[in-house]
Amino acid sequence: MHERQMDRWKHTHTFGTQEVPRGESRTHWVIGLTLVMMVIEIAAGLAFGSMALLADGWHMGTHAAALGVTAFAYLYMRRHAEDPRYSFGTGKVGSLGGFASAVALGVVAVLVFGESALRLATPTEIQFNYAIGVAVVGLLVNLVSAFILRDDHHHGAGSGGHRHHDHNLRAAYLHVVADALTSLLAIFALSAGKFLGWMWMDPVMGIVGSLIIARWSLGLLGETSAVLLDGEVGTEERDAIRSLVEADGDDRVADLHIWRVGPSHLAAILSVVTHELKSPTHYKALLAERSDLVHLTVEVQLCTDEKVA
Repeated sequence: MHERQMDRWKHTHTFGTQEVPRGESRTHWVIGLTLVMMVIEIAAGLAFGSMALLADGWHMGTHAAALGVTAFAYLYMRRHAEDPRYSFGTGKVGSLGGFASAVALGVVAVLVFGESALRLATPTEIQFNYAIGVAVVGLLVNLVSAFILRDDHHHGAGSGGHRHHDHNLRAAYLHVVADALTSLLAIFALSAGKFLGWMWMDPVMGIVGSLIIARWSLGLLGETSAVLLDGEVGTEERDAIRSLVEADGDDRVADLHIWRVGPSHLAAILSVVTHELKSPTHYKALLAERSDLVHLTVEVQLCTDEKVA
């Protein structure tokens, strides 16, 4: 058979990763806004002698770096979508980027907690008017960033009803929401300090914010690690696929492996034991309604035990 004829029998393993994701360009806009706000806060902190603003400025810098990971993951996933070294494509790169960003989010939570605890022990003088003004601007920037990403922090999957988050963009979304939260808490704390003299409120709100951010980080780590370890597809999905196969005669699913290979694409390896041998094509036809199963391998084995009436 000629090489061109053989190519007709081949199939790709891109599973949608070669397309430009809807959230990629929006992520670039958010990175730009975050960097601008970072420069403003650091400059204001140096000019007004405010450690709070300096800390939040570098905090924005860590988020800009995490958002950069998001952008890089999108680019890498698309450029290597057809690279044969990746057995089932680059669909997991987005979740890998989300996992890395979740780790960064956790580090930010630890740093904010440590700095807040230090300030609680050793209070520092705060120039409230300047600090509140910059915090308000930071809040507005983060709300705009969250608005930009609002429609894309998750998307649905195939006809099987299984929903899959774009973990890469979800990480970016959580980073800007975390920034908005810290800005909001800062405004509240600084206002309490200015008008009520509650100087302790600033570090206390920092601790509260760090705990909330840590919780988001742990949640995202759990979601992304499930994808990276092929544990995302739950019992309900597995039972649904098993039922479609076992509803036909005395066929029984002896082994079933399902994992994600794209934004809304699943791969599966299926081993069927039966008294009446049928071709793998027969079982693929039974699962044809599952449009999310884009890479299906079926193995059929003859059952040698006596058939039960």
